[in-house]
Order: sequence, then C-alpha cells, then structure tokens
Amino acid sequence: MITIGQLAKYVGVSIKTIRVYHDKGLLPEPDRDASGYRRYGAHDAIDLIKIRTLAEAGVPLARIRELRSATDQEFQQALREIDDELTARIHRLRATQGHLRRLAAGNLAPLPAEVGAHLERLGRWGFTPRWVDLQRDLWILVFATQSDRAFALFHDQAETLSDPALRQLYLDYDHAYDLDADDPRIDDLARRIAVATRERYGSDALPGLDAASDIPALIQGSVNASSPAWQRLDTLIRAQLGV
Repeated sequence: MITIGQLAKYVGVSIKTIRVYHDKGLLPEPDRDASGYRRYGAHDAIDLIKIRTLAEAGVPLARIRELRSATDQEFQQALREIDDELTARIHRLRATQGHLRRLAAGNLAPLPAEVGAHLERLGRWGFTPRWVDLQRDLWILVFATQSDRAFALFHDQAETLSDPALRQLYLDYDHAYDLDADDPRIDDLARRIAVATRERYGSDALPGLDAASDIPALIQGSVNASSPAWQRLDTLIRAQLGV
C-alpha cells in the first residue's frame, strides 16, 4: 500500500490531479488507515494509468467517468472509437503543420494545377496582371478555407469565362479600374453584369461573386479601396441584385 504522493510519482501525475479525479468521481478515494493516511493499492495505480491515458487522448472527464461502469465489450468499443478520433486529429494536425510550413516559406497554400493553368489563360485573354494577382489570392484563400466547395466554385467561374460574352464582362470590370467613379460606363457595366448574373443564376443571385466566404469579400473590399471606380461598380451591382 502506498501514499498519494507515491502514487502520483509512480504514475506521473500531480497529487492535485489525483484529488481532482477523486472529486469528479473517476477514482474512488480510499479510507484512511490508523495513522490517518489514505493508502492506495495496485488496482488504484492501474485505474489511474487508464484515466491518465484517456485524459491525455483528449477524452472528457465526464466520458471517462461513464467508461468506468462500462462492460469490457463497451470499453473496448470506446477505445476503438477514441483511437479513430485520434487518427483523424493527427491527420488534421499534419495538414495544419503543412500549411504552417508553406506559410513560413511564403506560400499560403498550393493551388491545383488546373487553377494555375486557368490563371495563365487569364493573361492570354487580356486580363491585367493586377486582376490575375487578385484571382490568385482569392483562390488560394478559397481552397485553404472552403476546401469542400472550392472546386465547385472554381469550375463555375471557369465555365463562366469560357463564354466569350461573359468573359468580356469580366474584362470590362477589370479595365474599369482606372475610370473615374462618376463615369457613365460604370453604370452601364453594373447593369449588364446584374442582368447576366440573374440570367445565369436566377434567384440564387451571387454564388460567383462572394465565393461562399467572407475572405474573398475582404479581399474585394481592400481592392475596392484602391479604386473608386471598382468600389462604385461593386456597390451598384449589389444594389441591383438586392444583396
């Protein structure tokens, strides 16, 4: 029989942690002996090792308390589920580590090859380097934050730009950057873009302009701040589409 201090040392936890486990009902607190000390046995050490292992795996204390009364079959099933959760967490952490390393190298996220090819086509179609850089930033952030929808959004835009008439609207938007904010061509362009958007998406309005994320809107806002013409164009389009 050993004291609480010895138990803590053997298992590798603090005395305070053991007392917390007592208070939470995870580890029964033994009675005091004739000398006034609480004495722990081998089974207490084994139980404490199980508790510590589950807690380190991220299992909530309430869940650990439930598992104390589980049958052996239920306990084994719970361990398999916890193992699966740990495996998934490891995959997510490795992906995050990859993002951090790419960020440290100056590359937030690698773009799929088809997106890179699309960006190269933009230059050949007459889009300015400023527009191509904007699109690259948008797709980097969309693929980093909306990975489950990124390809659908990208393919939608790629399909839009494959239509010469719609592509011309994007080109006109790009080249409106240096126009005076009160230029009447901005009003006409906003109207044409709103009409084309309704024809393509119906009542769904703007799936292609907001990219289902606040981040593209953030980039758009910063770009608008550098071009009064783009800022007014963006405002007019949203007003006409009711967004």
